[in-house]
This record gives sequence, C-alpha cells and structure tokens, in this order.
Amino acid sequence: MEYHLTEGQLNGPAEISAVDGLSTHLGVELPQSYIEFLKTHDGGEGLIGDSYIIFWKVEELVAFNREYEVETYAPGIFLFASNGGGEGYGFDTLDAAMSVVRIPFIGMNRQYAISVASDLPDLFARLADQNE
Repeated sequence: MEYHLTEGQLNGPAEISAVDGLSTHLGVELPQSYIEFLKTHDGGEGLIGDSYIIFWKVEELVAFNREYEVETYAPGIFLFASNGGGEGYGFDTLDAAMSVVRIPFIGMNRQYAISVASDLPDLFARLADQNE
C-alpha cells in the first residue's frame, strides 16, 4: 500500500535490520501493515485531511514509549505517532486484531483509549474521510 499525506512529508525507509528487530525487542508482534510502512517510511509528519500527525522514527519508538511511561499508565498500548498536541496514536496489543487507538498524553489511562481504526491503512483512510 502507498501512504500519502495531504500536506507534509513522510521520510524514506528505515534500516531493515532495525525494523526486523523491533517486534523481537518489544516482545510483541506488530501489525504487518505497520512493519511494511516502516520499511518504506521511517516516520514523517504532516496532514492527513485536516488532521495533523507525526509518525515516529524506528529509533524513537522505544524511547518515546518509555518517556511517556505508557506501560505504567496504559499497559498494552504501543504508541507510534502523535497528533502534535496532547494525544498519541498506538496499537492496542491486548486486542488480537491490534486496532489503532488514540489516547491522551495528560491523564494517560487505558480507559481513555479510543479505537479509531482497524489498522494503519484504515487510520489513513479515516483521517482523510473525517475532514471532508
């Protein structure tokens, strides 16, 4: 699948070795669509429709999840992006389907995670559609 921002830029590919080792390092198998995204785009930022999004680079993923203390406040969520404001986007690793959720950084708690898409391609489609 090709991913496009309405405005902004997605980065070039991540190092394959970093992408291939990510799921092992995390101890959870990330969705294949996200792994393929990283092999093509190591992060980037811009608009999808009217929604701003910052996709984190492979080398930032573990550090950002640790700094936001996600495992403490929202166990089972793995953040991979931010809206540039007060919310992050992540995968719900406790959901077998590994759906995409949006969760606030301030007052982070699993109970505030809102399912927004079934996978990464669906997130792009929903963000583009919600603002038309």
